[in-house]
Amino acid sequence: MAIKSAISLAFISSVILVLVLCTDAGDIAIYWGQNGNEGTLAETCATGNYGFVNLAFLPTFGNGQTPMINLAGHCDPYSNGCTNLSSDIKSCQAKGIKVMLSIGGGAGSYYLSSSDDARQVAIYLWNNFLGGQSVARPFGDAVLDGIDFDIEGGTNQHWDDLARYLSGYSKSGTKVYLTAAPQCPFPDAWVGGALKTGLFDYVWVQFYNNPPCQYTADDIGNLENAWKNWTTDVPATKIFLGLPASPEAAGSGFIPVSDLTSQVLPAIKGSAKYGGVMLWSKYYDDQSGYSSAIKNYI
Repeated sequence: MAIKSAISLAFISSVILVLVLCTDAGDIAIYWGQNGNEGTLAETCATGNYGFVNLAFLPTFGNGQTPMINLAGHCDPYSNGCTNLSSDIKSCQAKGIKVMLSIGGGAGSYYLSSSDDARQVAIYLWNNFLGGQSVARPFGDAVLDGIDFDIEGGTNQHWDDLARYLSGYSKSGTKVYLTAAPQCPFPDAWVGGALKTGLFDYVWVQFYNNPPCQYTADDIGNLENAWKNWTTDVPATKIFLGLPASPEAAGSGFIPVSDLTSQVLPAIKGSAKYGGVMLWSKYYDDQSGYSSAIKNYI
């Protein structure tokens, strides 16, 4: 009887330990779509490295423009050639991976001219990529998990309106996840106002191409200070550390694997809002093997 009890207690303790470890574990988010040589979306999800995949990008929308996706060499939206991604999206989701449409990007033609313009864009996104209905859905009948705001240009107006309109669709029974990729200087010049709505689930902050708040060799202070701002002042479910997946992926801000695992992650994982790491991008991750090298430390 005593032996059985000891075994039972040991089993319960191990289950609790596993639950705690799983709870603390972070995810890796990846951007896919801007290089035709980065493998298919299905192959990306089959690696087992990623919890989120951002389809990049929808760079043209707003102010009465006809919205248009751009997935580089993967497919041609002008000939309705991206509908074959539907099965890939579903295969990712079947593995528990959330697939987001990233709107904006570093080189796009986008801005919102009014609250009503934001409402029209939300309607378009809902009907063409989320749970709504349209005769010309670019990805076929696949229903994406949400919208990623990678706003790096245009104006800083009405992104909060767009977030509210999109979030409103969650009331229909289909959760619309909202994510964002702001720059690390706090608050972000483009979506800082929108993030104050508290409607964003995951925020992957770009800690690169921004020397004042990114990591430099053996100096974690700037990054750590910015991280504290983001995790204490932004009402989001989880905050991610956004990094280039290789030195070639950005002008600055790459963190060697050894530095990330020995210095940076231990300094930021204590935050209750720590969610993991975001990488730009799948193509560069293929070249460096970065996600595979860090995933057991996330």
